[in-house]
Amino acid sequence: MIDFGSQSIALVVDDNPESLGMVSAALEKQGLTVLVARDGKAAIQLTERVQPDVILMDAVMPELDGFETCRILKTGPNPTLAPIIFMTGLSDHEHVVKGLNAGGVDYITKPVVIEELLARMTTHILNSRLLQSARQAIDVSDRLVLAFDNQGVLKWGSQKAIEETETGAVDVNAASFKAWLRSCIAQPVSSVEPFENADFAMQFIGHSDAQEILVKLVVQRSGTKEDLLQRAFGLTAREAEVLYWLTLGKTNRDISAILSLSARTVNKHLEQVFQKMGVDNRTSAAVLADRQLHVGN
Repeated sequence: MIDFGSQSIALVVDDNPESLGMVSAALEKQGLTVLVARDGKAAIQLTERVQPDVILMDAVMPELDGFETCRILKTGPNPTLAPIIFMTGLSDHEHVVKGLNAGGVDYITKPVVIEELLARMTTHILNSRLLQSARQAIDVSDRLVLAFDNQGVLKWGSQKAIEETETGAVDVNAASFKAWLRSCIAQPVSSVEPFENADFAMQFIGHSDAQEILVKLVVQRSGTKEDLLQRAFGLTAREAEVLYWLTLGKTNRDISAILSLSARTVNKHLEQVFQKMGVDNRTSAAVLADRQLHVGN
């Protein structure tokens, strides 16, 4: 028995009950939890509730075929990370290329040879888990990284970078930005100037193993650091000043002297700051504020 890891989930998408049953039974014998879908629409709905570790996709299905289903699953800011392996009798070059261009990672011809399918699944699941670990590391480090394909479609991004695109401040669909992305395809990193506007800058940082264009987002907030903190956390101007000096490691007594306030007033401002930020101590407030001041850097 191949060790796919504990609680591994496979989604099998096939409109043929015989093929669906055979593949599902073989995978269950290997210890996988198997989900089944009889069409593309059902597969998409399933992945919205459960994230499988691998998807086995029939290419020829009524209404929404496997190619289009794969394209939908692999596009958008939050695509499925599960590798998609096509299972089909269509083995000519045109259909193989079509499946890979849609976002698939491999192609198995029918009738499926179970031993070959399991061997290919093992490789793709391990590679996918390495990729997910790398993306999780980017999220934990608070780096603002986005990945685009060669057509300029956003494939994935770190959580904070995606949040910036959802605010509308960063328009990844603008024609000027798409043109800049195209300029990154054939040029070394050192020769590509950043794409900038008043609110943000995009820095080309290289290509992934999947030939995705990797971009670092640098948010360029206008105004002073106190202004930035005021907007970010809904503070008054004075509260933002107190918080700013807190991020610089100043004690309440220091802040009192710098801003010509009484120690009691400083304490009251900090109480309001903590409440608005959703924290209960100065260390947590300082960390959150510092991250806001240096977001994207």
